[in-house]
Amino acid sequence: MLLALGTVCGVQTAHAKDCLSVSFPDQTTVGGNTLTLNGLGLRQATMLKVNVYVVGLYVAKPSTDANAILAAPAPKLLILHFVRNVGRSDLNKAWDEGFEANAKDQLGALKERIGKLKTLMADMKTGERLSFTHNPGGVSVDIAGAPKGRVDGDDFAKALLSIWLGPNPPNANLKAGLLGGLCT
Repeated sequence: MLLALGTVCGVQTAHAKDCLSVSFPDQTTVGGNTLTLNGLGLRQATMLKVNVYVVGLYVAKPSTDANAILAAPAPKLLILHFVRNVGRSDLNKAWDEGFEANAKDQLGALKERIGKLKTLMADMKTGERLSFTHNPGGVSVDIAGAPKGRVDGDDFAKALLSIWLGPNPPNANLKAGLLGGLCT
């Protein structure tokens, strides 16, 4: 019975590469490191649960433990695939809310770097991707496959990723999906 349960759970995780008809490969390479898709989540906004983006998290060592992922010094990649248009001002408002909800104690130390992140943002169109690559020393930001800049600091990278994996993610199902659950 345990073998059957493990097989079912393994199949769910292994095939969790498609959500809302948005596909993510099982693996990708970042700086010569092979990263594995840990999970997919769906960002919904407002009480109406409007779908905003599908997010994929790639890690060196897959885990269902958010704290282990946040603490790991290995490279990580977070990709937001927008399923609706989102303006730059709405993105920047979401960054403020996310950092406030999940890294409040660090806001003083992060303020300038959060400001830098916000300057890198652009209006996102349906089908475009916003990517955050964490390599030791900071986070690189790409929009629609084009490099936009880098924000320094492993503390910043951890705080940024905590927006989705911290105690107060934008929606609970999003975090569960990134940790290997269903993308709902």
